[in-house]
Amino acid sequence: MLNDNVMSKSYKHLFFDLDHTLWDFEQNSRATLFQLYKEYDLANRNVPDFETLFKSYNFHNDKLWDRYRNGYIKREELRWKRMWLMLLDHKITDTSLAHEISTAFLEILPTQSLLIPHAKEILEHCKGRYEMHLITNGFDTTQRLKMQYSGIARYFKHLITSEKSNSMKPFAEIFAYALKLAGAEVEESIMIGDAIDIDILGAINAGWDTVYYNPGKVVHSRKPTFEITHLEELMRIF
Repeated sequence: MLNDNVMSKSYKHLFFDLDHTLWDFEQNSRATLFQLYKEYDLANRNVPDFETLFKSYNFHNDKLWDRYRNGYIKREELRWKRMWLMLLDHKITDTSLAHEISTAFLEILPTQSLLIPHAKEILEHCKGRYEMHLITNGFDTTQRLKMQYSGIARYFKHLITSEKSNSMKPFAEIFAYALKLAGAEVEESIMIGDAIDIDILGAINAGWDTVYYNPGKVVHSRKPTFEITHLEELMRIF
């Protein structure tokens, strides 16, 4: 859904989310976990089906990220406990193994390079015409590695992370920090992201225009400035 009433608005700063918006978190996570599934011979440790393992990982990862965003757990607990709970679902109670898999996962994951379709095209399309930045709740070193290995680091002037800003989406402080770092005004800035209650609602509450990337056509009651289902639609906006 492209809002023709604001099509002529002049933006100078584009702020993108990274995971699930540009960098294909699901497919990169799948590839990483499948590699570890093979390396740790989990098929012979009561995990005969990789798909159920991956489903379990996604479930616990989402739940723990929600707890992390709300300040209930720390980063290290998030990182190892998602693996521990995933293994527990398959009756594996080896805490040391959970820590080992967590460490290996975090080493391999950022080196994966799959991007969301048309991510490179839209970044190339906007290069030189806008200043582009990233706002992510991910961890600084990990996100920089993802950018480097996927070949998109060169497109962005600033990487704003929860670590550097001491806040995270959807809270207003991270958006204020982003504007200050970029030397941008809110009227000339727009947030592009896939998480309606994190990227989009957070930016709306901070007074920003937004583009909701909604490939799953999720039904919602929010009112983003624009809504798209494919990244190539951004070429009609910018």
